[in-house]
Amino acid sequence: MSATPATERTEAVAHLRFARMGPRKLRRVADAIRGKSVKEALVLLRFSGVFASEPIEKLLRSAAANAENNHNMSGDDLYVRRIMVDGGPGGRFTKRIDPRAQGRAAFKRRRMSHVTIVVGERPAQSARRKGGAAVVSVAQKPRRTATAAVSAGSKKKATPKKRAASRKKATA
Repeated sequence: MSATPATERTEAVAHLRFARMGPRKLRRVADAIRGKSVKEALVLLRFSGVFASEPIEKLLRSAAANAENNHNMSGDDLYVRRIMVDGGPGGRFTKRIDPRAQGRAAFKRRRMSHVTIVVGERPAQSARRKGGAAVVSVAQKPRRTATAAVSAGSKKKATPKKRAASRKKATA
């Protein structure tokens, strides 16, 4: 048998299995970074206030390290080509029992997820879908200014007692 020449890989993969978090929460973050460069995605994940961004950030760092160390790719030119979030085992959740009144029991469904990230040196060929994804951004809430608070306070209605007192002063 002859040895086949080694083909250069264009993608690196990392898997996160049995993440103790629901797939809907993880998909919200996954949709926000799909198709972006790895550097841009890491910044977005680091500074977003979403709880589900931490495991995806660690997984993205792992995929980038796999690309650099195992496949000799340049770490500066990596893009998130694919990211998939699937339901976990056991009918997509594990069951826990919550005791209820009169000896009854209610089931809690503790969801798990599997996440797969594929990074490559070129962005994905297919165009990203517009909309549909929840926004995970670094935006801050607008603060109320002092003038807005003063103007809002001046619009209060006078109580009936105050109205009667002002009428007496006006007639006197």
